[in-house]
Amino acid sequence: MEAKKNLEVNLDRKRGLFLQIGLVIALLLVLVAFEYKSYEKSAYNLGQLNLDDLEEEIIPITKQEVKPPPPPPPPPEVIEIVEDEVEIENEIEIEDTESDEDEIIEIEEEDDEEFFMVVENMPEFPGGDLGLMKYIQKNVRYPPIAKEYNITGKVYVSFIVDKSGSVTNVKIVRGVDKNLDAEAVRVVKSLPKYKPGKQRGKAVRVMFTIPINFTLN
Repeated sequence: MEAKKNLEVNLDRKRGLFLQIGLVIALLLVLVAFEYKSYEKSAYNLGQLNLDDLEEEIIPITKQEVKPPPPPPPPPEVIEIVEDEVEIENEIEIEDTESDEDEIIEIEEEDDEEFFMVVENMPEFPGGDLGLMKYIQKNVRYPPIAKEYNITGKVYVSFIVDKSGSVTNVKIVRGVDKNLDAEAVRVVKSLPKYKPGKQRGKAVRVMFTIPINFTLN
């Protein structure tokens, strides 16, 4: 029984201590409660970027009109220059000779019959090319009116030696004066027969072109 009493006496003695400790703890809690600051959570709205509110800057795309290229210029007119198909090695030069009368020579119309420029066996003038030159120089007569007006120049004459060797289709390829042209045609039409030209053993028509040069001393 004495032990119990001693325990209770001890508790009564420490009751004041426990009370003081409790008061100190309560006081501390009150102080802590006053010192504690509660911060309200504030929502910081940084804002949102509304892409819909932005006006889209529309950059117009300019389409360059491609102009069509200008039409090509019209091709220039082709001027055909008559060239001598057969090469003439010898040029016939006609000097001043007297003529008693003026003759007008009609040029034969060209037919459609086939002819050649070069064949295996070319037509041959009696005496060859030298004989042809001598014949024309001997037989041509310088027109008086051309001589009076001092008209000179080179006349190109073409002709066809037919299958029989006769000279046909005489015409002016490049003329100088109507009087000189007419005299050149006249003398060529007066040429004697050639030996006919042949192609593969058969007589054919062959064209020639010769220059006749009219000069005055």
